[in-house]
Amino acid sequence: MDWKKLGKRLLFPPVWVVVLLTVASTIALIGVFVKGMDATIVAYVVYVMSFYTLVTICAYCIVYLPGYIKHMKDRINHNPVGYKLLNEESFRAHTSLYLSLCASLLYVGLNIFFYVENDSMWFVILAVYYTILVIVRLILAKYVSKDAFGTNQLRELKLNILCSGILLTLNIVLSGAVLMILYQDKGFTYSGILIYVMALYTFYTTIHAIVTLVKYRKLNRPVMTTVRAIQLFAALVSMLSLETAMFGEFGQNMSLENKRLFIMLTGAGISITVLIMSIYMIVKSVKTIKNIKE
Repeated sequence: MDWKKLGKRLLFPPVWVVVLLTVASTIALIGVFVKGMDATIVAYVVYVMSFYTLVTICAYCIVYLPGYIKHMKDRINHNPVGYKLLNEESFRAHTSLYLSLCASLLYVGLNIFFYVENDSMWFVILAVYYTILVIVRLILAKYVSKDAFGTNQLRELKLNILCSGILLTLNIVLSGAVLMILYQDKGFTYSGILIYVMALYTFYTTIHAIVTLVKYRKLNRPVMTTVRAIQLFAALVSMLSLETAMFGEFGQNMSLENKRLFIMLTGAGISITVLIMSIYMIVKSVKTIKNIKE
């Protein structure tokens, strides 16, 4: 028997088999946990099948994904817009700014609508939060519509100071949101598998925001740094919303005091981060302006 050939077949089964195993494993795992069968023989069979499925997916990703990504990049690079998205930092930041501005405007409108329908101050808090993001992004969008990133450093530094000052008001809104979560049982809910999707998305956006913020700080372009700082603040607030959703979905056995403690610590951590980063950007911009004028 050719063990090497057999091992390869087991590690790289046909794609349709991998897809079938993925669907079957997902359904089986959900069934096991929903019906409380996690300590049965059936559960262990499902765990083994799920582990094997995960191994095959990882094997396919390691072997075939790099080539597929390279092929996709080559195709995207042949498109003028795609080439800019992949290779021009300023174009990516520009695009991200306008997309996030549109999303924030949509959230403002939705929360105003929900307030009218439900007469809840929770939606007012959320509407104010997104309004602050809209104001800052509008200021930045107005600038980049006239000047390219990095072409007018003095003006960018002044905009950085203005936007950082506005972002400080997020702490007031954040405090109101945390208080309503703690004492009025407000928060976010994601049903079913959506909570896992939101968790992956939230962690991805947070990590991506941190990486890009560090990257743009090295470029010494104040407006691009501000754009990425806003993304980081929004991602951190999303972490708070995810935490409340996780408590609602999985925290039935956790005491109310512990839930409140975790929410307070998370809220305080986000608030301190926003405060320190905003003040740091203001102080740094003021010092740089003084050095330029001297």
